[in-house]
Amino acid sequence: MKIRILAVAFFAIVLYSCGGSKSVPPPPTPPPLNTKYSVPTVEAKQADSASDLAEGKSLYENNCAKCHDLFKPKDFSAEQWKPILLDMQKKAKISDEQRDKIYNYVTAN
Repeated sequence: MKIRILAVAFFAIVLYSCGGSKSVPPPPTPPPLNTKYSVPTVEAKQADSASDLAEGKSLYENNCAKCHDLFKPKDFSAEQWKPILLDMQKKAKISDEQRDKIYNYVTAN
């Protein structure tokens, strides 16, 4: 008789421990992308003068030609130039202002 009582008690404990009545909190939701770091953008600014375009051309030729053949400005649209210049800015180690001048040059031609 003691064995039956112990077996029933053991079975009851196993059933109780396997029960799914406990609620588990949902995992935390990840933060939205780009909250910690802002993604830089290339701004299409009006070139103040022909000298700004000439400076953009000079920057383009002197910085970009160091590593690769130059593309013709018409090879890409204004929207296509944006990510190219953002990526190349890091490699060429140019400032945001220089990048914007190059962007104005390649999109003006």
